[in-house]
Amino acid sequence: MDFAGKRVWITGASSGIGAGLARGFGKAGAELILSGRKVAALEAVAETSGGNARLLPFEATDFAALPGIVAQAGEVDLLINNAGISQRDLCEDTDMAVYRTIMEVDFFAPLALTKLVLPQMLARGRGHIAAVASVAGKVGSPQRTGYCAAKHAVMGFFDALRTEVEHRGIQVTTIVPGFVQTEIGARALRGDGSVKGAGADDVDQGISADAAAAIILKGLGEGRREIPVGAEGGAEMALLDLKRNDPEALFDLMSRMGEAVVRQFGKAA
Repeated sequence: MDFAGKRVWITGASSGIGAGLARGFGKAGAELILSGRKVAALEAVAETSGGNARLLPFEATDFAALPGIVAQAGEVDLLINNAGISQRDLCEDTDMAVYRTIMEVDFFAPLALTKLVLPQMLARGRGHIAAVASVAGKVGSPQRTGYCAAKHAVMGFFDALRTEVEHRGIQVTTIVPGFVQTEIGARALRGDGSVKGAGADDVDQGISADAAAAIILKGLGEGRREIPVGAEGGAEMALLDLKRNDPEALFDLMSRMGEAVVRQFGKAA
């Protein structure tokens, strides 16, 4: 696919993978719609994306406002659902309100936006919808029960949606990042709803957001239905193959990892 002149709407565009995608699509000549909550951050991203960008800030979970936001966006060739938050705490220490917040932001928000954009694509008989999921949408990981649940839901919804619309001219792509150097770890929620904050995190050892964006653009251009995103040979990416080829070995590995995490918190039996 040639992205020149295509209208590409990216949510969560103020930082991380979203900002990398804005720069990548800008260089490819796309007409950008950049969304997020922080206007100043969106403006900064727009300045680095080639100049053909329109800002459309909104709160992802303000569902009542979404129809008006979609009307402002107009006709969209490619929607990339990228906004999201993560989690860093044990299930037993996580309030139900935190689980609900993660599900609202990571699952129900992209579902709602997709449902509102989909009719215009169906009417034209063409369009492309993408959703940024995660390796955590395929592999359970300690301290991320809510995040894993939401990303598994994203994978299930968009894979199922593809079965309904692909034969009607609408492409659906799931994006499966491993470790990418973004602020998702620092912005992750603790069990009480507080923000984790800066500090060591798994994503620190990942690829850059721009490198991730390059992989995603290539995959979208090739019409890939699923795009794994990570360092070649990365340990977290190998988990995807392990789950397909030897799920019991994967479960054993993740169980050992979980035991180490629980012991770190002093809660081992």
